[in-house]
Amino acid sequence: MPRVLLVEDEKDLAWSICRSLTTAGYEAMAAHTGTEALALARRHPPDLFILDIMLPGIDGLSLCRRFKDDATTAAVPVIFLTAKSAVEHRIEGLSLGADDYLAKPFDLRELLARVQALLRRRQTPPAPPATGDLVLGTLAMNGRARTVRVDGRDIRLTPTEFDLLYHLASHPGEVFSAHDLLQVVWGYAPKGPGSSTDVVRWHIKNVRAKVEANPAQPQYIRNVPGHGYVAAAEPADASMGGSSKRPLARAAQARGA
Repeated sequence: MPRVLLVEDEKDLAWSICRSLTTAGYEAMAAHTGTEALALARRHPPDLFILDIMLPGIDGLSLCRRFKDDATTAAVPVIFLTAKSAVEHRIEGLSLGADDYLAKPFDLRELLARVQALLRRRQTPPAPPATGDLVLGTLAMNGRARTVRVDGRDIRLTPTEFDLLYHLASHPGEVFSAHDLLQVVWGYAPKGPGSSTDVVRWHIKNVRAKVEANPAQPQYIRNVPGHGYVAAAEPADASMGGSSKRPLARAAQARGA
C-alpha cells in the first residue's frame, strides 16, 4: 500500500485529504508542522509528499529542500499546495524539485488524480530508450544516464524537468500542447473545477532558465502560439524572436487549418 505523507496545518482540510487518500487505497499520514513532518518521514519514509507551503515554523519550501537533500527521500515525488496568488512560491517549489502543485481551493478528485499519476510513474518507470543519446544543436541528453549538457556544460534538471525536455527533444519539430504534455509526462489529464495545465508552463519556464542562453529568445524549446511547444529542429530565425515557421505550419496542418 503506497504511503503518502501530507503536511498541512489546516486540520479540517488535512482530515478531508487523508480520508480521501485512505478511501482510494493509500496509507495516509498527516503532520501539521514541519518539525512533525521531518520526524514522521524519518520513522516511516513515504512514497509521496503533499506539502502545504505556508506552514508554521519550517515552511513547505524549506521542507522540500531538506527532503531533496536527504538520500532517503530525494527521489520521492512532491506535490505542493499553494495559495492561488502565490506564483513566486510555485516557481521556487518546482525549481527545488517538486513535481506538481495545486492552488487552494482545489477539488479532491484533482488531487487524487495527481497522486495516482505520480505514484504510477514512480512504481513503473519508463523503459530505457533504444538509444541513450539525443542531440539538439549544442544540447546533448543521455536518456539512460539522465544527463544533460549544453555547450559542454553539465546542466542539473529535476526528474520531471528531464522527462519533459527529453520527450520534446525525442520529437524535434513536433508540436505538443500543454494538455498533451500533461498526459504524456505527468500521466493525467486535468479534471475537476479549477484544474489547469499551468504546471507545464512553469516547468517549461524553469527548463528554459537552465538550458537557454537567452530564455526570452529560446533556441531549444519554442512556443508555437495557440498550439503549444516544440523542440527546435533547426536554428532559430532571429528575425522571428526565437519561433519557427516549420512547427507552426505542421501544427496548423495537423489540426486541419
